[in-house]
Amino acid sequence: MPRFDVTIAGELNLDLILYGLPAELPRERELLADGMMLTLGSSSAIVAHNLACLGSRVGFQSRIGKDELGDIALNRLSASGVDTSLVRRTATSNTGLTVILQHRPWRNILTYPGTITELSLNDLDLHYLGDSRHFHLSSFYLQSSLRPNVAELFRQVKTAGLTTSLDTNDDPENRWAEDLRDVLRYVDVFLPNEREACKIARTDDVERAVQRLSELVPVLVVKAGAKGALARRGKEKLECPAVQVDMIDPVGAGDSFDAGFLHQYVRGADLATCLAWGNLAGALSTTGSGGTEAFRDPTRRGTFFREHAAVLPKLSL
Repeated sequence: MPRFDVTIAGELNLDLILYGLPAELPRERELLADGMMLTLGSSSAIVAHNLACLGSRVGFQSRIGKDELGDIALNRLSASGVDTSLVRRTATSNTGLTVILQHRPWRNILTYPGTITELSLNDLDLHYLGDSRHFHLSSFYLQSSLRPNVAELFRQVKTAGLTTSLDTNDDPENRWAEDLRDVLRYVDVFLPNEREACKIARTDDVERAVQRLSELVPVLVVKAGAKGALARRGKEKLECPAVQVDMIDPVGAGDSFDAGFLHQYVRGADLATCLAWGNLAGALSTTGSGGTEAFRDPTRRGTFFREHAAVLPKLSL
């Protein structure tokens, strides 16, 4: 019996989210927001946190600074039940930080990388990561020091018998380079959103992107926000509508979808159930600020799942 259900290697930082901003941000003006939240951010940590809240056993490795932001991020992630015993801390760099300027219906995302871009293969314990049923990686393009060795990392965990998943998230350079294809050879579940899928497949047509990417991986899952999500496995194609909720904040919804999907995937659930759980977790995320706040209260979380289970006949709580 492996120690973990899912292990994750990736970035760990906080999100500072500002709400109620002017539509335009003129220079040299002191502008006011009408709301803010400092919360656990980073795609990798959001997936880990929410997986643990759903009941998965999660191990997490990262590199963060020996600073107050690092303390807060590490404590918040640990409080969810994620094992953070092998997170490395350095006194030579600061923990990263993302500032999100939330407008409706769009946002600006500004990230100070700090230790995010410093995580390398040397920081990771492959025996720890391999003591699991599944390995997941997010933010492929953001983790620039790890990126040259991600294919080798996936090869090694696959050799150890784990299933694998990848969510690239956005490419800050907007290059979407071809080195990703070396990694996809070892990926069982690929989890882009519609925009990312089109960028990676180099097409403006989502259907064409799905066709191209599904030829590269056993399971392709494409997240489509308010439209829900679809999955393609060989010639099999499934679609699952989004769960309708009163949205507060879309930050982290895609990462939360990953958590819901993988929570069922590692348990051997069918593809329809995995999609349903992904959509449910993504919807729950949008009912609170940031990507983890809605998951922190177990009573609220349980109530939400029970209230929406009826519209998801494949869902088994």
